[in-house]
Parts: sequence; C-alpha cells; structure tokens
Amino acid sequence: MDEMKRVRLDRMRYTKNSLSSNLALLSIVFNVLYFVSVYESDVGSWYYSLLIGVSIVYNLLFMLMAFLSSEGVKNYRIGYAWFLLALGAGQIARIFILPASAYAATVTIKKITYPVMQTQQFVLVVLWLCLSAACCFGAGVIGVRRSRMLSTYLASLDEKRA
Repeated sequence: MDEMKRVRLDRMRYTKNSLSSNLALLSIVFNVLYFVSVYESDVGSWYYSLLIGVSIVYNLLFMLMAFLSSEGVKNYRIGYAWFLLALGAGQIARIFILPASAYAATVTIKKITYPVMQTQQFVLVVLWLCLSAACCFGAGVIGVRRSRMLSTYLASLDEKRA
C-alpha cells in the first residue's frame, strides 16, 4: 500500500464521514420539499383520506430515520449505510403510491371536473422524491465503501500488532 493511501486510511480513524452524513441530511431537505409540494394543494376532499394520513406519518418517520442514519454513517457504522439504501428504495416506491394516485385522480366540484394533481406539480413531486432517493443511495454507497475500507485497515493494524 502506498504511503498516501495509508495516511488517508489512518486519518479516517480520527475524522467523521461527513460526506455520507451531509447527503443523508440533504435527502431530508428534498423530502421536506416533496412534503410541502404535495400538501400545499387542496383539491376537494381527495386529500382527506387514510392514504394522506399514512403518508404524513411516513414522512415524519423518514425524516427521523434519515437523521438517525446520518449520525450513524458519520461514525462509519455500516448498518446505517445499508439502512440508507433501503430508505432510498422506499423513496422511489413512494412515487407509485401517492403522487401517481393523485395524478390519475379527478375531483368533481359543482359539476366541474378538476385533476387532483397537475402535470407540473407531479413532475416536481417526482423530482423531489428522486433527488431524495439519490442522496440516500449516495450516502449509503459511500458509507458502505468507507466503512469497509476502515474496518479492513483496522483489521490489518490488529494483525501487525499480534
């Protein structure tokens, strides 16, 4: 192993994995933008349903879990990195639940039919979820990679001591 790589690995023992942590926090920001984009519209009574209630609870849980994972990957805990990958997959799956349902639905108010979600809003909401998922995937992949590199390096140090 060349000297520069060894120094970089040794330095990981004393520094935090801030890139993964910051990407996880950025995924929360994109989720908040999704949250605001969806819930600012109010077309008829379509948004007053169990689906919206579950969506709100999931948003809160996502933000809590992403924050907890950001703290975990900051300290090179590989389990949190894998969990961020699962959260990213969950964000992609959400596209096909609430936004797709709202985009396909219409509401009739005073004999006039309105779409629940306009095309522009649908594209924006899907964009926010995709960006949130991309940040989770990025944070997870970087976290797994760096955690494995650090654990391999620490194991090699232990072998040298023995």
